[in-house]
Amino acid sequence: MQKKQNRLSIFTNGLLKENPLLVLSIGLCSSLAVTTNVFNGIGMGFSMMFVLVMSELIISIFRNMIPEDIRLPIFIIVIAAFTTIVQLLLEAYIPSLSASLGVFLPLIVVNCIIMGRVESFASKESPLDAVTDAFGMGFGYTWVLCVISLVRELLGSGSLFGKAVIPEAYTVKFLSDAPGGFFVFGLLSAITLAAERAAKIRKAKAKTKGGAA
Repeated sequence: MQKKQNRLSIFTNGLLKENPLLVLSIGLCSSLAVTTNVFNGIGMGFSMMFVLVMSELIISIFRNMIPEDIRLPIFIIVIAAFTTIVQLLLEAYIPSLSASLGVFLPLIVVNCIIMGRVESFASKESPLDAVTDAFGMGFGYTWVLCVISLVRELLGSGSLFGKAVIPEAYTVKFLSDAPGGFFVFGLLSAITLAAERAAKIRKAKAKTKGGAA
């Protein structure tokens, strides 16, 4: 029972508490560059998740066999292998998405999120825990991309999945440009921080009332 609770905590950790984008603020450049539309956000999110899950799984399985002094090159080789698989699959089956993501797809190899989780978690934990962590971080990364993409495409371009929804006269072009991506991300980060602080205040008040009672 305790192990299940621990794995649930590992999974939910990446969704918000240690969200790779909103809280840890790593891998931002490529993330914000592709969030001009929802299709790109979903594609990039699931591509990252696949590479993250498979990389953490493989490295966790062989963690006791990897020499300490060459662990980083091995990590990069593993990550690069799965990134290449994703790239080839997208080129073969979803070429429009592959072209839209462009150079940011192969750059998954050097994404700080994957390297950070592989180094700090997968190389020290069991395969099941590593996969749980990877899915948590992957979904945490993906939902943030989707929210940013939704706001930028809908309000910036007036479309959703490429189809016009809002008349051009009512759109905010700033949001579809690069600075708009940082603006939406900053706003989302501020909302997350405010929600966390409010939750801490409520818990503190609840403890105070409980102690007084």
